[in-house]
Amino acid sequence: MNVLLSSIGTRGEVQPVLALALELRALGHHASLCVPPNDEHWVESFGLRCFPIGPDLEKGLRGAGGDPAKPFKPTPEQRRQLGVATVRHQFQVLGEAARGCDLVVGAGALQIAARSVAEALGIPYVFAAYCPVTFPSPEYPPLKMGIPHPQWLPAIGRVRRSPSRERRRFRLLWKDEARSFNEAFLVTLNEERAKLGLTAVDSVKPHIFTERPWLCADPVLAPDASGAGVQIVQAGAWFLPDPSALPDDLERFLANGEPPVYFGFGSMRGSQRTGRVLLEAARAVGLRAIFSRGWGNLEAADAGSDCISIGDVNHERLFVRVAGVVHHGGAGTTTAAARAGQPQIIAPHMYDQFYFARRVQTLGVGVYAPRREHLTVNTMISALRKCSSADMKARARALANRIIPNGATIAAERLAREFGGRS
Repeated sequence: MNVLLSSIGTRGEVQPVLALALELRALGHHASLCVPPNDEHWVESFGLRCFPIGPDLEKGLRGAGGDPAKPFKPTPEQRRQLGVATVRHQFQVLGEAARGCDLVVGAGALQIAARSVAEALGIPYVFAAYCPVTFPSPEYPPLKMGIPHPQWLPAIGRVRRSPSRERRRFRLLWKDEARSFNEAFLVTLNEERAKLGLTAVDSVKPHIFTERPWLCADPVLAPDASGAGVQIVQAGAWFLPDPSALPDDLERFLANGEPPVYFGFGSMRGSQRTGRVLLEAARAVGLRAIFSRGWGNLEAADAGSDCISIGDVNHERLFVRVAGVVHHGGAGTTTAAARAGQPQIIAPHMYDQFYFARRVQTLGVGVYAPRREHLTVNTMISALRKCSSADMKARARALANRIIPNGATIAAERLAREFGGRS
């Protein structure tokens, strides 16, 4: 079986489909990937064929001229043009990449063209999401970039409404969200479908998601959202095994004292102020600190023997050796920290990060912190102390035993059973 896997997002969104590709290869199948150009060489280092798709996300998220403090803010007309160009580019790249394939798997809500390409070729298509709240439901509101809904905020200060009123309001919000998505992509999607001899679709998201989407998230940490109106297939998060050792300087730092706290915001933007706040808070509670630079160049405010700054490292090896994990709330980092049995502090920035912040708080294994720009030394001190409590540490360790460790293997085996007879 030849499978094309496509994911248009940051490293945390590419890594799960890479894990799935490797599991498919271990079963004797062939897999190739469509991912952003900044991850092309990384994917190819595993001996997999890669088709670059979309923009260089790392360059874009680092900000204008490489300055994380100056993000690109398109005008409405630029957004419209970007939407048109995105759809046309996806049809071009995926149309070429899917030739000779038996199955297309599209991961993430920006897979505008994947289903249409598979339909034109007469092959199956599977959509996979990284978080249950990707799917419309009257049980929760839609996710919007950088705009947390009160449903995802800490319970203190929430305006409480009756359940029936909440559901009515959520349905209206999902209709508005679908309308916005259609305005951005529907016309161009149907123009490209017509070129392939396909009929027009009425709405973009139901077309992308299908009636039987897959959810590559752990069922304990991110359970299937009841009432979503679709039949969801969920078998756990898709972890990428990483055999790489930790850098020597990090090993020496870990061996030279008590377990430190990990600070890292992945692909999110950072600032010098953030580094100062985090380091001062860690020192106030007597913790050493590891700063993961990420795309935002997060750094320790001042060098010292109690802190170290690092690049990309093996989270699987590192997280089991720290005192806690402070991060942005990406699905991958949240699951990796849960799998390591560590308490977490999540300062969400956008999208599903608010959901995961609320989930770790609900499960009693972490703290929902303010967004990065609103973090203060005092709020971080309070959060670090909560994460240091014996009760929270015990709950985090107990949760680790419930996380499914082989979700990518389960998913690969299921794909092979359901679609492998075509090759």
